[in-house]
Amino acid sequence: MESASVFIRKNPVSVRKTILFLMDVLLINISAAAALFIRFDFDLSRTYTYITPENVIIYTAVVTATFYIFSAYKSLWRYASIEEMIAMVAASITAMTIIYIAFDRHMPRIPNGFYVINALGLMFFSGGARFAYRAIRRIKQRIFFKHAKTRVLIVGAGKAGFMVTRELFMNPEMDKLAVGIIDDDPEKHGRRMLGVPVVGGRDYIAQAAKKLQVDEILIAMPSVSKQELRKLIGICKETRCRLKTLPGVYEFIGGKVDIKQIKDVEIEDLLGRDPVKVDIEKMAGYLMGKTVLVTGGGGSIGSELCRQIAPFGPKRLVILDIYENNAYEIQQELQRQYGDRLNLETIIASVRDEKRIRNIFAEYRPEVVFHAAAHKHVPLMEKSPLEAIKNNIFGTFNVARAADEGGAEKFVLISTDKAVNPTNIMGASKRVCEMIVQSIGRRSATEFVGVRFGNVLGSNGSVIPLFKKQIAEGGPVTVTHPDIIRYFMTIPEAVQLVIQAGAMAKGGEIFVLDMGEPVRIADLARDLIRLSGFEPGVDMHIEYSGLRPGEKLYEELLMAEEGLTSTTHEKIFIGQPLEMDIEKLTKDLDVLRSISEKEDTSVLELVMKKLVPTYRKETNEKEEKKVI
Repeated sequence: MESASVFIRKNPVSVRKTILFLMDVLLINISAAAALFIRFDFDLSRTYTYITPENVIIYTAVVTATFYIFSAYKSLWRYASIEEMIAMVAASITAMTIIYIAFDRHMPRIPNGFYVINALGLMFFSGGARFAYRAIRRIKQRIFFKHAKTRVLIVGAGKAGFMVTRELFMNPEMDKLAVGIIDDDPEKHGRRMLGVPVVGGRDYIAQAAKKLQVDEILIAMPSVSKQELRKLIGICKETRCRLKTLPGVYEFIGGKVDIKQIKDVEIEDLLGRDPVKVDIEKMAGYLMGKTVLVTGGGGSIGSELCRQIAPFGPKRLVILDIYENNAYEIQQELQRQYGDRLNLETIIASVRDEKRIRNIFAEYRPEVVFHAAAHKHVPLMEKSPLEAIKNNIFGTFNVARAADEGGAEKFVLISTDKAVNPTNIMGASKRVCEMIVQSIGRRSATEFVGVRFGNVLGSNGSVIPLFKKQIAEGGPVTVTHPDIIRYFMTIPEAVQLVIQAGAMAKGGEIFVLDMGEPVRIADLARDLIRLSGFEPGVDMHIEYSGLRPGEKLYEELLMAEEGLTSTTHEKIFIGQPLEMDIEKLTKDLDVLRSISEKEDTSVLELVMKKLVPTYRKETNEKEEKKVI
């Protein structure tokens, strides 16, 4: 007895199939007996001569074999659907046809009506058993779902909405109950989808959430535009329900995504921008078959550059970073994805080390250079200004000069909007970086360009991860000033535009990326709080801590004297190159180098203001904390 129980535990699928097969054998014979009863008006005395054990065995074997051929024992009963019913109808008719041909010569006195009734009986008993199993399971699930912890309102009664509703029923372990569906099509209102009512359009979301005691809203409209999604999220976030969205519906159809990968609504969804379109052929043209070097290749921008460069088939991709952990992570990720198809080199080195950089360029001879290595944290650089000078300015100078001397074809500097009319040392240092690449580019065969853009969501030091962490810890969420605004772009789209700008480069340009509409940081904080299921100022407070040293209320992407020229790409513009006095710049850099070597900060501000006339340092003394 004990060995039998062990076998059942180890082979649950085999045991289940055996039980279902035996149950089918019983139902097949019940169907035949019922057909005889009905055909002979419930008087079996005239049929006894036809019924022998041999005939019963032949009949059962033929029917079960036919069912097997039609995959009746391969499908899962819990998912029995119209396809299974069609298969059962075809199998029943086929089985009775075979039985008729086999038995007609030996038992000619069995009326033809028996075969017709028996075929209908097989459909009813065997087919009905499968659907009965599903019905019982559905009833059981509905009883269970009444106690589900999460009540879900689904937005969208299309294919994606149907898939979500069905999968929620099929996966009780998710502990979610679909209680209502929202759809803008008035013809669907008042109807039901898999038993769940379509309660109204988007204007009814707030009422439905309250009436149905909704905990979570799931937007099942994967093909909707970004602008439309933003509007929907704007309506939903007022309900204080948690918000989730789906991956693309085609990923579901292709079987690439599991329903359990329903994701939280991300702050990117609130930006309301459609994906950036890029010219793949142009991008591939200058990367394919080339040795590409990415400095700062382990950082948030640098690592994404490596991800997007790899598919274009470079002859060699060289990742350079001083921080070994980040470099190792992107190295392992690319090796897992591409294996031997990608010639990958990972180098640990500092861009400050002039000799090391020269040796690297001499060994690998990169033809395309993306310079992303930089210190970017404004408050930290205000505390350690010489580190910004050494790493940003002289790191860029070392890499740019090595690219020039090594005969690189293109050099792309990753710059920032903080370089425009800078109020902090980090921004001022990046403006000097732009000046360096423009001045070297004037006399070099290498095409030197800079690409200037604002904040990127999810980058190291970005405000979004900080807000999420503060919300997870129960608040408060800290914002420096109620009126502070920033431009935002996702890391992938920023990097796509950087690579595209590199394809457009002729030399000396500062490309400016269209960052869309600026976002008020306080609004961003409120949206994140609401998306997390809380009410700002009630469940979780926002605390205003005052502007940090060197921080501006708003950032600019262009200096007044630069002007702006459009390009063939609607999201990329060119700032007019400014005349650079190369000799003066070189002398100022020599002075700056002397200051940095002596660790002398006493005259740093004076030298930097001479180098960058638009630099105006702001102290931003701390204001008294305010909480809302």
